[in-house]
Amino acid sequence: MSQLFAPLNLGGLTLPNRIIIAPMCQYSAVEGSAQDWHEIHLGQLALSGAGMLIMEATAVSPEARITAGDLGLYSDANEAALAHVLTAIRKYSAIPLAMQLAHAGRKASSQVPWEGGAQVAPDAPGGWHTLAPSAVPHGESEAPPVALDEAGIAKVRADFVGTAKRAVKLGLQGLEIHAAHGYLLHQFLSPLANQRTDAYGGSLENRMRLTLQVFEDVRAAVPAEIPVWVRISATDWVEGGWDLPGSIALSKALEQRGCAAIHVSSGGVSPRQAISLRPGYQVPFAAGIKAEINIPVIAVGLITEPAQAETILAQNEADAIAIARAALYDPRWPWHAAAELNAQVSAPPQYWRSQPRELKHLFHSATTGQR
Repeated sequence: MSQLFAPLNLGGLTLPNRIIIAPMCQYSAVEGSAQDWHEIHLGQLALSGAGMLIMEATAVSPEARITAGDLGLYSDANEAALAHVLTAIRKYSAIPLAMQLAHAGRKASSQVPWEGGAQVAPDAPGGWHTLAPSAVPHGESEAPPVALDEAGIAKVRADFVGTAKRAVKLGLQGLEIHAAHGYLLHQFLSPLANQRTDAYGGSLENRMRLTLQVFEDVRAAVPAEIPVWVRISATDWVEGGWDLPGSIALSKALEQRGCAAIHVSSGGVSPRQAISLRPGYQVPFAAGIKAEINIPVIAVGLITEPAQAETILAQNEADAIAIARAALYDPRWPWHAAAELNAQVSAPPQYWRSQPRELKHLFHSATTGQR
């Protein structure tokens, strides 16, 4: 049996297979509220046959958005707009749905990528003052962020909790806390961005403090049956930055606090990063963390071929595979993976007649198991 299509228990949530669609920002919201684009985008991915769909990085406050077009869940208007999208999806798909809770920190107030992605100055239209552990800008030419004081840190923690509660109210089945890609929690973890001298800076224990507090806050605020896990950058790819030993220490501390999984990515905190791209280039980090903890580890990063994904699992380098851009390019990637690996995958009955004649047992119903 294909390991990629074996079920996985994620903190009490059973995934029908180990293909996870990773969060991908769409930069298409209005004042944080989902639009028709989100219904189209998430709707097609919800029919993909993947084991779980994690919604894009969802801002916990207006200032937490990367761009003015980021999805948010911090207001009643945001909640109502997203409820409309989720109601439409749930009519036709039983895929487990999760949300990534995020705060961009000093990487906020940016243009959307297709307009260059540069920082929008705080006093320019569409810009705002960014927040960070220290008043150190991401890029040398950028406006420095405001260093968070104790009250600011308390607000960040409360904002994560508020968004988590709204997500559960909307029926989301899992929550991923974003502590990767150079955003706020990663900024606290990395000595490249964190120059504080208080309880949140300096030692590894201090730099991990906010990420652990946010996890504990969210874990305590939502029902026990809702798994909560964390996405991390395993390394900054910069000498003297956040690294794999720190990631292992953080993962162990999160496991002790009831974390359901560790989602292992890398980079994002510094323009000086020197990443050596190759197929599966982040898998060794996932494997290194998996060797040290007992909770599931999710691997991600240039995993594009079904056989490649199957091998990663077979070699015990990870417990699940996340795909992102590969799913945008091919929203039926799980179907094609199941065909290649002689497995079955869920598909809506409206599409059953599309399966090739030689693969007449490829599809089954997500709710009944019939084919």
